[in-house]
Amino acid sequence: MILEVKSKPKYNLQPIRQRVEVTFNYPVHFTNGIFDLDNPLLAEIIENDGEAKPKKVIFVVDGGLLEHRHELLVELRQYCDRNSDILTLSAEPMVVPGGEAAKNNPQLLEDIHQLVENAGICRHSYIIAIGGGAVLDLIGYAAATAHRGIRLIRIPTTVLAQNDSAVGVKNGVNAFGKKNFLGSFAPPYAVINDFDFLSSLDDRDWRAGIAEAVKVALIKDAEFFEFISDNAALLARRNLEAMQQVIYRCAQLHLKHIATSGDAFEMGSSRPLDFGHWAAHKLEQLTNYRLRHGEAVAIGIALDSTYSYLEGMLSHCEWQNILHTLKTLGFELYVSELTEESDIENPRCLFQGLNEFREHLGGELTLTLLQRIGEEIEVHAVKNSSYQQAITLLSNAKM
Repeated sequence: MILEVKSKPKYNLQPIRQRVEVTFNYPVHFTNGIFDLDNPLLAEIIENDGEAKPKKVIFVVDGGLLEHRHELLVELRQYCDRNSDILTLSAEPMVVPGGEAAKNNPQLLEDIHQLVENAGICRHSYIIAIGGGAVLDLIGYAAATAHRGIRLIRIPTTVLAQNDSAVGVKNGVNAFGKKNFLGSFAPPYAVINDFDFLSSLDDRDWRAGIAEAVKVALIKDAEFFEFISDNAALLARRNLEAMQQVIYRCAQLHLKHIATSGDAFEMGSSRPLDFGHWAAHKLEQLTNYRLRHGEAVAIGIALDSTYSYLEGMLSHCEWQNILHTLKTLGFELYVSELTEESDIENPRCLFQGLNEFREHLGGELTLTLLQRIGEEIEVHAVKNSSYQQAITLLSNAKM
């Protein structure tokens, strides 16, 4: 027996299309001595969320930082005690390894999730991440995936993190031998750049972060690149005033791109902020992360700038200016891994990085190159022969 549906009206079962718009707002602050007992900034950020207090917080800290800031964990507890009406330390701070090791160990992600569970942290609580870019990537991914998103306050402690990775919306860890294979787009609740942390950096980490400033200047702001070039020697000698200017403008340009590019979460195939990065990511892997990210980016910038020159897009004068600036900053522009393996099918061939770059985003290959300093151009195919010639030029230039 077949029963007929008698209720009315009948619905026309066409696709339901609904547009959902979400707005993200987060501040990037600049200060000194964020955990000084008379510095109210962190407490004020939490106090101003408009909700009942005190709020639960947990800290996850870069272990490399503690080698230079031995009393930091004590400072965290004292700060929370001083501001106990606003925030409650819900567990002892967790310390994780610094550098890329943080992103290569799946157990660390599970450990942070376990900390969230044990401390009773919810979506209205805060994870406060303190460290370099790799550690912040790990903690950000953990925060984004626990309870589908816990409020994250990033306190970056390196140049690279303060001017680039910490101010953006990406989080991730490495897997299957690939950079950032697992990750999320999740904006932080706030970012606090404390310039005092920069004094603890060794010369390599001080210098490495400048590469991202060079990158964004080359593709977006010729005047900013001129500033970096004019002050390259000062920056190499660790002039803090010059570095503060570089960090601020670099962060500003990155945030402007994220907010106005129309593709903040990279749904398309264009990634101009990854200028120089296809080779950089592969070089990090090929050197077993002997190269810092910024050091690899500097080589990637030199390689893509040289390719742009060879293909007639960039003038000889501008090309030489770029290489001279990178060298003055103290970067090496050639490593043997650039030419270690010539067979394009070999996983250790540099040009496998082009495939991995495309696969990571999907869609067609889209690389950002230079037409002139401050002006980018996107291409969807490249000549391996020209890149081979570019590598030869960089090899000769190291002499």
